[in-house]
Amino acid sequence: MEDHDRGLVFDLQTMNRRNLLGFLVKAGMTVGLVGCGNSSVGGTDTASGQNGLASGNNSSNSTSVTSANGACTTIPEETAGPYPGDGSNGPNALTASGVVRSDIRSSFNGLSGTAAGIPLTVNLTLVNVNADCAALAGYAIYLWHCDRDGKYSLYDLTAQNYLRGVQETDSTGRVTFTTIFPGCYSGRWPHMHFEVFRSLAQATSSNNKIKTSQIAMTTNACNLVYATSEYSTSLNNFRNISLNTDNVFSDGYSLQIPEITGDTTSGFVLNLDIAIVP
Repeated sequence: MEDHDRGLVFDLQTMNRRNLLGFLVKAGMTVGLVGCGNSSVGGTDTASGQNGLASGNNSSNSTSVTSANGACTTIPEETAGPYPGDGSNGPNALTASGVVRSDIRSSFNGLSGTAAGIPLTVNLTLVNVNADCAALAGYAIYLWHCDRDGKYSLYDLTAQNYLRGVQETDSTGRVTFTTIFPGCYSGRWPHMHFEVFRSLAQATSSNNKIKTSQIAMTTNACNLVYATSEYSTSLNNFRNISLNTDNVFSDGYSLQIPEITGDTTSGFVLNLDIAIVP
């Protein structure tokens, strides 16, 4: 299996953030984190060393709180990685008919195939960092991630374009995607990618995006999912990575840890608030 999102070209150029967070923690201030909901399946999810074992350095259970000065905290900018499918590096799924959809498990625009895996509902709420976390309606979010085997459509799987889709935020700033729980491939903590656009009309090219970031899957949910036979290829990879050693999340990830509830039988639900500067 290939190591995705690993090179300096794609990743290290974005490693220049969250110094402010570290400063506030050192100063003893109470820092509220938008989108840092850390409660998940089986209790509080924390940062880990090897094998997803808790080390206790990420314990907030809130999904939408503010910092000591009442301001929202902007989610970090991250690399889109080598497989964005937004026209910046090869194919552009954003211009394909049918990409605006809620259920992203199947391929579209003339391609056939459905990604197998444990169901996952993804609820993302976009808020304005300059307006006390007011909802951003009418924006667009493009979500993509690997399949249960750690493969990306359009690149590893050239005959598929599944696990990619765009949704417009509603009046509450929310979008919902139906997908599968992503696998864990060598060298990366399990994650999802997303890009934000000011409107659906602009969500056709990477040139128009105003935010790119990633979502870190929770330790507890990963432990449950990767113990199933469906995700057997992910288990060893997950045992050899941690949030603290991941080349994207190692400089801080609190704002990118969602709340995940559910189980491997009925599926999971992910909730994350995303604060941006519009």
